[in-house]
Amino acid sequence: MTGPGYQPRRWHHFPAIHQARPDGLLASGGDLSCDCLLQAYCQGIFPWNAPGEPLLWWSPDPRCLLFPQNLHLSRRLAKTLRSQSFRFSLDLAFDACITACATSGERAGDSWLTDEMQQAYRRLHHLGFAHSVECWEHGELVGGLYGLAIGRCFCGESMFHRRRDASRMALAVLARLLQRLDYSFIDCQLVTEHLLRHGATAVPRSTFLQLLADCRLSAGSWILPGPLPPAGWLDVGLLLAGDSQAPRTFPIMVA
Repeated sequence: MTGPGYQPRRWHHFPAIHQARPDGLLASGGDLSCDCLLQAYCQGIFPWNAPGEPLLWWSPDPRCLLFPQNLHLSRRLAKTLRSQSFRFSLDLAFDACITACATSGERAGDSWLTDEMQQAYRRLHHLGFAHSVECWEHGELVGGLYGLAIGRCFCGESMFHRRRDASRMALAVLARLLQRLDYSFIDCQLVTEHLLRHGATAVPRSTFLQLLADCRLSAGSWILPGPLPPAGWLDVGLLLAGDSQAPRTFPIMVA
């Protein structure tokens, strides 16, 4: 596993992936230590359980992947981006972003992102594995997402929005950033019609595991190379250069 100089202190052993139930449930128990989480993600396993349930580990078949170059940017979303009413940041407000993912909308009070789970991802953020993309309007955090960068794979975990399209715009920023950084795919985990409409693909678990094995050991970067301009705002208009209706400039703040 390629990462920011992290060395595991303990090895955790999960059941063989083929032992997962038809719904994808593989195991229960364990803990949310950095060692356990990172070793799980490197094997294509992720935690997901409702409040009050034991810790559950999943590896569904098929798997939902978004290859960054396949992101579909709708005309309406391109128009919203073109208005340039929003700004975007990377890792500038990770704590606020993950809290919003757990408490926004219908998930308030009943999210799988329990306090314990949030703290686990915050620890991974401090180690340099977990990252966030934030969407801002007039200085207010109105949308975003977070996930884990493992080699050249980004494991998407959760997103939120307080303004229409804010989370979709954050996903567009993420996809174009990862495309520039030569990431292989975004692991969206569960197949949904919403993700398929945005260009994601359902692939057999065996295919996903091979793709994961190919990219997890590769050296992956999170930040575009080069110095930041004054004030820290990085103009990455080229992120959306492949979209004819995208705006010419696209400011992103890097923490």
